[in-house]
Amino acid sequence: MQLKLNGIQHIGIPVTDMAASMNFYWSLGFTNVMKSPFTFEREEGICVMMRLGQMIIELYQMPRHKLDEIKNRRDGHIDHVAFDVDDIDHTFQILQTAGFSIIESSPVFLDFWEKGCRYFNILGPDGERIEFNQILK
Repeated sequence: MQLKLNGIQHIGIPVTDMAASMNFYWSLGFTNVMKSPFTFEREEGICVMMRLGQMIIELYQMPRHKLDEIKNRRDGHIDHVAFDVDDIDHTFQILQTAGFSIIESSPVFLDFWEKGCRYFNILGPDGERIEFNQILK
């Protein structure tokens, strides 16, 4: 298996109050480098990428009907770790061939960043989500 990972791209954290979370990370020195709405179950959520040096934290607020679920999590609030890759399709093929448990049937496009990104997730041995993400250039 010749999987090429460039490094951790971001850590995803679901939040219940985007303004409060953004202010918290601003106070630590992070800046907002991307903000984009997304649709989940026909309702809108918001995603913000906060950067400090090479670190990126993805803050995302789910639609209103999912907020109680986020507030009542028992297993912490880090949702996923995302690895940066150069070729999402090749990475998908390698992991699929190797028999990893892939959540999506193919890489998914999001209208994030300047030209979008494509991602997919696998499940780790304890059910943790590991995302592979290519920012399109």
